[in-house]
Amino acid sequence: MNDYMLFAIAMIPVLWLIVSLGVLKMPAHKTCSFTVILTLAIAIICWRMKFIDGITATVEGMAIALWPILLVIVAALFTYNLAVETKTMDVIKKMLSSITTDKRIQVLILAWGFGGFLEAVAGYGTAVAIPASILASLGFNPLFAAVICLLANTVPTAFGALGIPVTTLATVTGLEVVHLSYVTSIQLAGFIVLIPFLLVILTEKSIKALKGVVGITLISGITFAIPQIFIAKYLGADLPALVASICSMACTILMAKAMNKEKVETKEDKIGLKEGILAWLPYILLCGLILIASPLVPSINSLLEKASSNIHIYTGDATSTTAFSWINTPGMMILIATFIAGLIQKLKFTYMLDVLKRTIIQLKTSFITIMSIVAISKIMSHSGMTSSISFGLCAITGSFYPLIAPLLGAIGTFVTGSDTSANILFGALQTEAAKSLSIDPYWIAAANTAGATAGKMISPQSIAIATSATGLIGSEGKILSTTVKYCLGYVIILGLIVYFGGGILTLF
Repeated sequence: MNDYMLFAIAMIPVLWLIVSLGVLKMPAHKTCSFTVILTLAIAIICWRMKFIDGITATVEGMAIALWPILLVIVAALFTYNLAVETKTMDVIKKMLSSITTDKRIQVLILAWGFGGFLEAVAGYGTAVAIPASILASLGFNPLFAAVICLLANTVPTAFGALGIPVTTLATVTGLEVVHLSYVTSIQLAGFIVLIPFLLVILTEKSIKALKGVVGITLISGITFAIPQIFIAKYLGADLPALVASICSMACTILMAKAMNKEKVETKEDKIGLKEGILAWLPYILLCGLILIASPLVPSINSLLEKASSNIHIYTGDATSTTAFSWINTPGMMILIATFIAGLIQKLKFTYMLDVLKRTIIQLKTSFITIMSIVAISKIMSHSGMTSSISFGLCAITGSFYPLIAPLLGAIGTFVTGSDTSANILFGALQTEAAKSLSIDPYWIAAANTAGATAGKMISPQSIAIATSATGLIGSEGKILSTTVKYCLGYVIILGLIVYFGGGILTLF
């Protein structure tokens, strides 16, 4: 078979997922488990993948899904469920209402600012699961909460988990990480300013929603974009999203408080300092633990990294191992923070274990969905199906390749659920294509990770996390059909920026 035929066949699992979830509205756990079998059959028949290699690729994907991805989802929802049962979530609601009762601004603070911060320090779905569950508890429609957090969790993912996607991209392409970080921040800057406006408009389903909040919405975007560009240019990939999200959240809260200063608090509304700290304690401890365990504190980071294993699962490559970090992973940090906070709040350990058990039972279909999705990505990657998609797109587009460079990154995230994985899959190919077309490889490599941020909003893995956090398991198709149009718009605009904006860096 020629490259064009292989490209068409390799796209079958991707197109089937889009159609079955977005058009046919099939339950995600059913269609994803079927797609594993479909992908495995295609890989064995058309790519001559050995049966045992296909099975071990599937097992590798399921193992990665369990640890760390599903661990994060279980831990985040456990934290939320515990807060609901102990009524501390009511305290959080009151505190947020004391800042503002305006739902548009609450979305900016939680989905955009707090979500961006969680993505920066942890990643792995925390930026969707935690803000979406809090928004739902505040009275937002759960479907809206899921969609809005997926849309917000786009641009922060490029520098998520302390810059791992960009540093990984620099490694696989051989590019210098600081300049690559800067170029990526430039490509994303416009979206960072525009997305808060989109979130506000969607909150009230009308452009009229901007009335009275244009200033604070603009501040939320600009105070994220400018620090991110500055940090990326001078310090590299580790801190741009972290510093930017803190600046954005702080400025948004201060401005919201100023806008809400005429509100008179009653005794019933007022929350004491101790009560407020105890309510937010799991999240405070989480942020502290993740930062202490990160490369920002090398001594502790290196110590915790010793509690890890490299396990040989996939049989198709004798040198291939799968790394598992048993302590220094976001899911474990959330569990540790929540149990410590619970003990400080004088909750019984057995009671917390019971809530955790009920949370796991609540997520049983999400386990099937996410394990299937990651298995699909591993089968496609190991068999060569993913490479066939990338080479096919290159061959079809020719000199217009920069237009679809972001689309390739988005497809990578759709398939794998990860900006980092999308960069591993397509980063080297993007730079090779750039060199063959005499285009700056930094510009095209950055387009891959920027495009990958768009794919986050339609990734079945991200959608499954959102539905799990908001109690909407089974509604994955509704969410995909909503987010896919925004993803297409994002990728088209970004493609035009990449195609026509190669000289934009000369302006900075």
